[in-house]
Amino acid sequence: MSSAESRQPVAEGFWGDTGKTGLGSWIFSTDHKRIGLLYLYSVTGFFLVGVILGLLIRIELMAPGKTIVDAQTYNALFTVHGVVMIFLFIIPGIPASFGNLVMPIQIGARDVAFPRLNLFSWWLYAIGALVVLTSLFTGGGAPDTGWTFYVPFSARTGTNVSLAVFGVFILGFSSILTGVNFVTTIHRLRADGMNWGRLPLFTWSLYATAWVQILATPIIAITLVLVIAERVLGAGLFDPGRGGDPIMFQHLFWIYSHPAVYIMILPAMGVISDIIPVFSRKPIFGYKMIAASSIGIAAAGSLVWGHHMYTSGMSDTAIMVFSFLTFIVAIPSAIKVFNWVSTLYKGSISLEAPMLFALSFVLLFSIGGLSGLILGAAATDIHVHDTHFVVGHFHYVMFGGTGFAFFAAAHYWLPKFFGRRYKEKPAIVGWAFMFVGFNVLYWTMQVLGMHGMPRRYYDYLPEFAPLNFVATVGSWILATGLVIVLVNLVKGLKSGEPVGENPWGGATLEWQIATPPPTENFEGDPVVTHGPYDFKGVVKP
Repeated sequence: MSSAESRQPVAEGFWGDTGKTGLGSWIFSTDHKRIGLLYLYSVTGFFLVGVILGLLIRIELMAPGKTIVDAQTYNALFTVHGVVMIFLFIIPGIPASFGNLVMPIQIGARDVAFPRLNLFSWWLYAIGALVVLTSLFTGGGAPDTGWTFYVPFSARTGTNVSLAVFGVFILGFSSILTGVNFVTTIHRLRADGMNWGRLPLFTWSLYATAWVQILATPIIAITLVLVIAERVLGAGLFDPGRGGDPIMFQHLFWIYSHPAVYIMILPAMGVISDIIPVFSRKPIFGYKMIAASSIGIAAAGSLVWGHHMYTSGMSDTAIMVFSFLTFIVAIPSAIKVFNWVSTLYKGSISLEAPMLFALSFVLLFSIGGLSGLILGAAATDIHVHDTHFVVGHFHYVMFGGTGFAFFAAAHYWLPKFFGRRYKEKPAIVGWAFMFVGFNVLYWTMQVLGMHGMPRRYYDYLPEFAPLNFVATVGSWILATGLVIVLVNLVKGLKSGEPVGENPWGGATLEWQIATPPPTENFEGDPVVTHGPYDFKGVVKP
């Protein structure tokens, strides 16, 4: 056995050689491709649950007063919507699903470094999700604290906060194990010739993300355990009624949760960095700077948590420092946007579904980033803090960014793994509905915030009614687009036209192997001789 063979783990079969049949052949498989699909099916299912909850929230806010639910149920709706979307969809959505599917092949590996640990991380995800869902129907009902679980309310509410935060605690371990696996895989299992200067940018983004997962996630895990101790043991760490400090909870929560924003967005940026060159038929502009900016975002993004707390009673010095750092972290993000646009310049652009979702990402993420600077500046943040402006900004970054990138990745890579592709025209129609509905919904919410409408409120003044009605109509348009896109994807991947090895003319390694990928990805040990975006000799079928 060669040294290259000895360093690469052998996974069980993608399409079935696991020693089990049926469901067991999936949930006990250690093949990174099957685990990636398990994550994909799971996060997509929870995404649909979150969408339904979001629609219910918008219907309730369509008009002043009670529309479909009472105030307590409304509080539970937006809490569960946030928990499901953040912890069950956005954080694991791209790295755990498409990262598992694509990254080992992109670096020339047969599997991840620790296949069994990879399976265990999915099991932890499934168990954590089950615990969170159980909390909705037991022990006082669904949490009503918001996804941030702010104390002292989360320490005193009669709803089942303890079980919900324990579920999130388990999900955190799943994220940590995925990060450890990816860092080790990228360091140890790269093919011969795959040096750091030849890594695809999607892999670079996963590498930066994995370090954030490893270093930041333990902080939220410890914090949530302390919330349980507060509720069960009366520890008095955060509750001011027992001598605790609620501001300390906010610091601990955001020390994780702002880096978590980059766990959500960095892999999405990697997806866009891989798609734009392929559909522009040009090498990526500024490869080294995009790779370096991924590391820069991960590092600088860990230092800016305080901009969530300007109204909490921080010192003026701390506010100035956090505001300065917030503007600094915008620089590496701006580098990426500049390089993507430069790649498009004079390119032979093909506007197919993956590219349309990628271009939407660039625009929507830019809007979200610019509105983030309004929140990063203390003088303006004081006025729009805890208004619908924050909700609109957050969704522009998370859904306009990560959500659209998730669908870009699905349209780009899934035909490779299923051997069939979707119909192009419905995909474009669905994208158009999503793009229009998204902007009608969330741009209107930003305007509402500028006018002073607070977030998390069950009712509101009549002056906000017209724009709330417009936003709700936008949610219906967006949901229509989602249905079209998902139905078209499922039908196409199940019974669509067969595709060849390289339907897009990509130059990275996943496009140079059979479709669907074989059990161990490569027949022999690949040798890499050029960069990931060298299209010379690559002919689009």
